[in-house]
Amino acid sequence: MTTAFRSFGPVTEGTTATRPVLIVAALLLASFVVGFDTRVFVVGLPDLEGAYSLGSDEASWLSTIANAPQILIASAVAWLVTVFGVRRIMIPTALVYAIVSLEIPMVHDGPILFVLHAIRGLLLGVFIPATIMVIFRNLDKRYWLIGIAIYALRVPLSQNLGFVLVGFYGDYLGWQWMYWQDVIVAPLIALLLVIAAPKEQINLGLLEHADWGGMLLLGSSMTLLYVGLDQGNRLDWFQSGTIIALLVGGCTLAIGFVINESVVAHPWAHLSVIMSRNIGLGYAIIICYALSSAGASMAIPGFLHTVLGFRPIAISALYLVGAVFPAFLFIPVAIILLRRFDARLCIVLGLSLMALGSQLGSHLTLAWGPWNFLPTVLIHTAGQSFVFFAAVVYLVGSSDPSRSTAVSAYIQVVRLGSVELATSILGTLQRHREQFHSDILNGTIAATSQQLQLLLGKLQHVYGQGTRGHLESLSAVSLAIRNQATILAYSDLFVVSFWAAVAGLFVTIFMISMPYGPLHQDFKHQAIAEADR
Repeated sequence: MTTAFRSFGPVTEGTTATRPVLIVAALLLASFVVGFDTRVFVVGLPDLEGAYSLGSDEASWLSTIANAPQILIASAVAWLVTVFGVRRIMIPTALVYAIVSLEIPMVHDGPILFVLHAIRGLLLGVFIPATIMVIFRNLDKRYWLIGIAIYALRVPLSQNLGFVLVGFYGDYLGWQWMYWQDVIVAPLIALLLVIAAPKEQINLGLLEHADWGGMLLLGSSMTLLYVGLDQGNRLDWFQSGTIIALLVGGCTLAIGFVINESVVAHPWAHLSVIMSRNIGLGYAIIICYALSSAGASMAIPGFLHTVLGFRPIAISALYLVGAVFPAFLFIPVAIILLRRFDARLCIVLGLSLMALGSQLGSHLTLAWGPWNFLPTVLIHTAGQSFVFFAAVVYLVGSSDPSRSTAVSAYIQVVRLGSVELATSILGTLQRHREQFHSDILNGTIAATSQQLQLLLGKLQHVYGQGTRGHLESLSAVSLAIRNQATILAYSDLFVVSFWAAVAGLFVTIFMISMPYGPLHQDFKHQAIAEADR
């Protein structure tokens, strides 16, 4: 089957690297930096909150400001790499990133702290899009699948390795190493690129016809929407004028971007590059995947921390055994599957595993400890490794490789936007479901309830008689009800995760095979056959 493509946006051309192993190593390190540093504000924020003496509102905005600039720059990075080459974009970024990471733990002034985190987030947004462009511009086609595999590896690592490292740093080396590790890793990325990345001329033709307005409109619109989603649950969505302004402003700028790309002479990322059945369904798969993945990634650590009071170090072994180490096995398995079978099969297999893992997690009870989650974590990690990897392969394989600069811009928007959308929706759902279950559980309890009085009588043998003992007994009952309501809410997240995976399976019914190309399962075999002739 062939697919016709409409040529809009810059043609993606580059120089093939002569040392692909070093390029792949640089991509692996860049993926690690992005994965860990994005996750650190979810796992390590309580430690940072205490270290900087931040209130809950300040800590929330610090997290938003540290992550939102990623989406501001991410969509434009592919174009910048196409114009200037990976060396001019990624090497200075890595070095400046190391300097900023060195300085942040030494800062004690609030405004400067927020500014440095914003700069760090902006720099962080360069790594992953640049990684994708290095794959398509500087790696031989036979290495494309391996390059995308490394890009996909960051997903299970980012969600799980963060607990291990944050726990280790927080309890042994000091919270400062959440930043200082990048002082070592980022210069190493720059060194590998200095050695291995090809030297390329600046594309003056593209620079002369740059669509700066389109890039600014897309980046700004997605940033406003990202901030609105990130703060929406905390500020109660449309009850807040700030959230309304952010969401309306983001939507308005997004409409402006679409109009701009339709009228400018040299559009940067015309919508026509993604207006196909395969690409639209591929993006739908990523959204379903993000919802399913977010449910488990929020419920497991949420239960262990909120209900059982475990610190990250206490659950790091679970994620090492169930996710981090297996991820390095599952990705090679996915490579083997994608080299032999249609990408849709890998997507179906991954979504089925995620549905199974979510179904197991939905049986959550107060009796569960960290290791009760091992089957869920292990199965979910396998599913994540297969789905996201195969979905990106399917998206890229269904697009015109020469237009990967434009397609990459939308991949970044969907990647970051779907994760934030899923987290916001599930965060709001968890809050409402916890309140719902609390109301139901409290509704059956009255001050004159015989069962309540019997329970309070038993607890007073522990807390003592008198007013103080009675109040402590009531507090214990209240805590038990709250914990049970929280457990039921987290169980509901697993249910949503299950149905999101099922929705993804439904989407795959309408997907058609991607056209023949470098990522097609028959490409390698045909290339070998032609070489033998």
